[in-house]
Amino acid sequence: MKTTTKVAVECSHLPVLSSRNQAWGNILVEQFQHLPGEGRTYYQDEHSICLSLAPRPVSMVQRQGDQTRTGAYRKGDCCLTPAGMPFFARWENDDRFLQMRIASRFIQSVATEALEMNSDSMELVPEFRIRDPQVEAIGMMLLTELQQENLGGRLYIESLVNVLAVHLLRQYAATKPKVPVYGGGLPQAQLRQVLAYIHDSLDQEIKLADLAALLGMSQFHFIRLFKQTIGMTPYQYLLQQRIERAKQLLQHSDRGIIDIAFLCGFNSHSHLSQQFRQLTGMTPKAYRGQC
Repeated sequence: MKTTTKVAVECSHLPVLSSRNQAWGNILVEQFQHLPGEGRTYYQDEHSICLSLAPRPVSMVQRQGDQTRTGAYRKGDCCLTPAGMPFFARWENDDRFLQMRIASRFIQSVATEALEMNSDSMELVPEFRIRDPQVEAIGMMLLTELQQENLGGRLYIESLVNVLAVHLLRQYAATKPKVPVYGGGLPQAQLRQVLAYIHDSLDQEIKLADLAALLGMSQFHFIRLFKQTIGMTPYQYLLQQRIERAKQLLQHSDRGIIDIAFLCGFNSHSHLSQQFRQLTGMTPKAYRGQC
């Protein structure tokens, strides 16, 4: 499975899919597919996670820093290479994998804001051929976003990246954090403030950082407290409200469906139709026809 392009000397191995032009902020996600070969990478300011997508085991020689290990990567296996660590791999079979490169400065900010860690002494440890169901699940959700051209939107991506960052710090930091516990959800005044902001901005791109900043808390804690309060994530609530607005416009206006899509924060007719069908079981056109 792992590391494959030569970064620093941009390699001829190009990704099959990439988030490079999708403004995902603190993470770059790319899917690769290679014939047998070898590659080196070095990311000064990014932690790299590689998740094997190969349908058959891939025999691998892998070197992280001064440690060399061998083994067969199976679909779902992953490896973690901390920022600033040279990486080399040689693979004997056709290889497919998903690479997630998360900014080290973002990991440091999460360590400080969400986990009350000293970011100056925070470091992740390298891992070889591990099974981590949460990393795999997040990786597959990010891959789906790549395949669907970021259908979920910025808030969804940011939520996934925050959860991934906290998980990496909890599981793979050299010094384990003491995770603060916040219970009780959001106070009603704060909840009203956030919901009003969302309702007033349904036609715009809503960022997780903006919602958390309204209440002066870390993004990770905002996600947790929001879900404790209303039983769904900020992204799920935003999607629900956009669909409700679309319903109102379909029922009480003669606007075209493409116009309704933009007014409700969707980037295309097909984007609205897919999300509308998932939540209501019918297309916008069919819904309008029964009103």
